[in-house]
Amino acid sequence: MVDDAANSTAATPLLVVLLGATASGKTSLAVQLAERFQGEIVSCDSVAVYRELEIGAAKPSAEERARVPHHMLDVVSPDQPYTAGDYSRDARMCLSSIVARGHLPIVAGGTGLYLRALIDGLFPGPQRSESLRDRLRKRSAEQRSGDRGSDYLARILHRLDPVSAALIHPNDAPKLIRAIEVSIAARQPMSAAWAAGRDSLRGFRILRLGLNPDRSALYTRIDQRAAAMFSQGLAQETQQLVARYGSDCRPLTSLGYKQAAALLRGELSQPEAIAATQQGHRNYAKRQATWFRREPDIHWLEGFGDDDEIKTLASTLVENASNEGHSDLEQRIV
Repeated sequence: MVDDAANSTAATPLLVVLLGATASGKTSLAVQLAERFQGEIVSCDSVAVYRELEIGAAKPSAEERARVPHHMLDVVSPDQPYTAGDYSRDARMCLSSIVARGHLPIVAGGTGLYLRALIDGLFPGPQRSESLRDRLRKRSAEQRSGDRGSDYLARILHRLDPVSAALIHPNDAPKLIRAIEVSIAARQPMSAAWAAGRDSLRGFRILRLGLNPDRSALYTRIDQRAAAMFSQGLAQETQQLVARYGSDCRPLTSLGYKQAAALLRGELSQPEAIAATQQGHRNYAKRQATWFRREPDIHWLEGFGDDDEIKTLASTLVENASNEGHSDLEQRIV
């Protein structure tokens, strides 16, 4: 006879979360794990959710998508707003459907805010204040190349909420404005408000795997990937997107697309655009490392996701976590 409550606890499905910096090999490892453990991959990337953004988003290849099911790619049009809350809702639905099929859900990506929204949930933030947003947008637009650009917004947020300011890119005006808005409306830092009332993910045993390759080797890969994006036609892709959606389309402010747009406007030469993209991605990798160090209970893997020894170690950890669930259930049979 099996105790129903114990059975329910032991039968809680496993969720694998694979995180790491850009270019650390998350996709390669996720595909390998999905093939071995009958898994399905849920992307956790704030650029990959947009349709038509391919080269700059570094989405899994067509061959990789054909090998295992992928979710949360190409979710919305580039001209549609999409928030961390939207991602959390949609990704949780994906997790439920994957488990219902008897498969292993594998969340893979490097957008820390999306991952936190998925796992820890979001607090019920205050309503949008269009008047405040308009004032902030006008002030940040007054001198984009001077003292009142996005750096202006970043300085405001730093005074209100240093924790959030450290995690949001100084050029990401929409996120900066929202963080300022929440901090003012909640009368406390947004980071503190988040901690006070979030709807965390329930019903899963979470195994967190983090890729931590040598930084110098990682930066070499980042530089190679950025250069390859331009050789693969990033500028042409950006030109088509600008023609279709306008230069103010939010996804086109992301790394790679922003520099390609500057190239198209004649503000940067191609070597300069490549160098700026490389530097931007290296800086982003540093911010990702800072963010993920705050995540709890991560099994850090000291290498790239496509290293054979890392694949073996990750597979062993997933297998052990799967077997722990079965062993717990067997021990609860009385």
